[in-house]
Amino acid sequence: MSISTSSNIPQGIRLGNENLIKLTKIAGEKIFSLIQREKKGTYLRVAITGGGCNGLSYKMVFVKDPKGGDIMVQTSGANVIVDSKSALYLKGTQLDYSSELISGGFKFKNPNAKSSCSCGESFSL
Repeated sequence: MSISTSSNIPQGIRLGNENLIKLTKIAGEKIFSLIQREKKGTYLRVAITGGGCNGLSYKMVFVKDPKGGDIMVQTSGANVIVDSKSALYLKGTQLDYSSELISGGFKFKNPNAKSSCSCGESFSL
């Protein structure tokens, strides 16, 4: 796995840390394998959007380049990109992965969420 060092961070991008978002080791490994398979970009963008059964939803997408003002967190072998607005909702979040047949996939553990839906894909504050 390859992580950018602080000396080669794209211009206009702030370097954050795992206090914003942290991937577990298994989530980092899964992200790395998906980046290799999908070939859509080397950064994982995590964002918060309106919608979902609880008001706010998590969105994850691979991107080739971060945008100006983004925050990059290097965690568990992955470069995670978060926009500054989403960062307000994500602070302290852990992203885990489970390969279980039922209830498997990526799971967000967000300390800011007051409630979340049973699928874990949306939350409210």
